[in-house]
Amino acid sequence: MNQQSDKAKQYAQENVVFLLQRLMEDILAQQPMNVIDWSIAWLDKKGREIVKSKQKPSAKSSSSDEEIVELQKRPAAARKQRASISAEAYGQYNRKESFQPRVIVKSQQQKEIISKRLSQSFMFASLDSREKDIVIDAMEERNYNVDDWVIKQGDNGDNLYVVDQGELNCFKRFTKDGENKFLKVYYPGESFGELALLYNAPRAASIQSKTNSVLFALDRQTFNHIVKDAAMRKREKYVNVLKQIELLSMMDPYERSHVADAIKSAYFQKGEYVIREGEQGDIFYMIEEGNLIATKTLVQGQDPVKVFQYKEGDYFGELALLKDVPRQANVIAETEVKLIYLDRHSFKRMLGPLEDILRRNTEKYQKYEQYWITQGK
Repeated sequence: MNQQSDKAKQYAQENVVFLLQRLMEDILAQQPMNVIDWSIAWLDKKGREIVKSKQKPSAKSSSSDEEIVELQKRPAAARKQRASISAEAYGQYNRKESFQPRVIVKSQQQKEIISKRLSQSFMFASLDSREKDIVIDAMEERNYNVDDWVIKQGDNGDNLYVVDQGELNCFKRFTKDGENKFLKVYYPGESFGELALLYNAPRAASIQSKTNSVLFALDRQTFNHIVKDAAMRKREKYVNVLKQIELLSMMDPYERSHVADAIKSAYFQKGEYVIREGEQGDIFYMIEEGNLIATKTLVQGQDPVKVFQYKEGDYFGELALLKDVPRQANVIAETEVKLIYLDRHSFKRMLGPLEDILRRNTEKYQKYEQYWITQGK
């Protein structure tokens, strides 16, 4: 019996976990109305793609090739039964039962350190003081040496981690047999490992300690009862908004979800200035709703002229952050607008991979500025 169980676990690890992880990521990215039907179509399509990618042009596929698995269509009744079994298997990990929060004894100094880190982590921003106290009591300090793996992609996850000291590298495989791709560095105050807890899924990435590190670990049960609902509501709301921002459409769902955690929102009335030319800038804005215009002083002593029009899905404010210069134009609300934004620290940390695209796009402002100059405006 144990041998059968071990074989089943090995089979699942090698053939099922990665597939379910990819499915989960694509579901989060697309957010279909009917998840079951969409998932069936996804599996059918991915099965054919996997077969094609594995086959060599010079050889026919072989039934003995264990790496090539044809995903066959099943009768509707069988599909529904399998879906319900799968949901039950995953749901048991996050079932909300009677909750007795754990308490790990700490000194007052340790509690103050954890409280400071929680205030820096976007994941805990929605907690009230009572909830935060419960989380602080439940957290456990863990120490890692250089090159230690904290979590590995595909593994089951039971803890969320908040960085207190040190730096950790994040890696991700985008294909089953692919190499680890470096994504980002985690610094003190940041958290990771929440995806496995939020969505009852295997670890979506691997985290390795770059330096000697001190982390605070929060268990699944406390996370489910205290943090999860508020965190999911905020994340899902802003992930949907970020998918409409062209700049971020190419981001991996894992990366986009972390941007969503960092986002804040702001409202402006018609005629209000969002930014003013010449001021120091520390905010990068994206437009969720409404229209704005950019105006700029092209000739000293004359009134600013319109140089650009912004609409829903556009972004602005990156020039001051990319080049560390004062604001290059005014941005004024033409209608009532709702903006989402990142501060300088979050912008640099989370949008690093997009910096080249942002720099290229700065040419659009120069083009419009030149147009107005030649028109004699």
